[in-house]
Amino acid sequence: MKNRKNPQMRSDNSSYLLAAARDRALQTRKRALRALQRLDTAGTPATFESVAAEAGVSRSWLYTQPDLRAEIQQRRARHQPSPPLPLTPQRQRASDASLLRRLEAATERLRRLEEDNRLLRDALAEALGAARTNRILGPGTSRDTPGRQATKTIGPC
Repeated sequence: MKNRKNPQMRSDNSSYLLAAARDRALQTRKRALRALQRLDTAGTPATFESVAAEAGVSRSWLYTQPDLRAEIQQRRARHQPSPPLPLTPQRQRASDASLLRRLEAATERLRRLEEDNRLLRDALAEALGAARTNRILGPGTSRDTPGRQATKTIGPC
């Protein structure tokens, strides 16, 4: 289209071109954000390649967008599995016999502790009974059989 004042000069359409470029950039950004959301909802790891394919944009464009780049890296880190635990070398692993012996020792210790607890509960019951008797009947009285000594021993404390 020619300008009427100067037939050689064309009209300035740059404002329309800039507006179209802004709209195109905004639409591209919206597509990328929707793609990130869809991938996250589906549980798919977000990578630059997967977001680019889902949104129909180039990977290089995603790398130039700092906020999108940070979001992709954050989501990618969230979906990465934790590093596997290092395996113990064979020569340092416990043998089946060793594990069995440790289990037997732990079982024996548990049996001894249960027996100690039973003895302590019995001694506590006797001591509480004697204290109650003294409180009710008065100190120095005993309900033991006559002629028998009334000394009770409570285990080690």
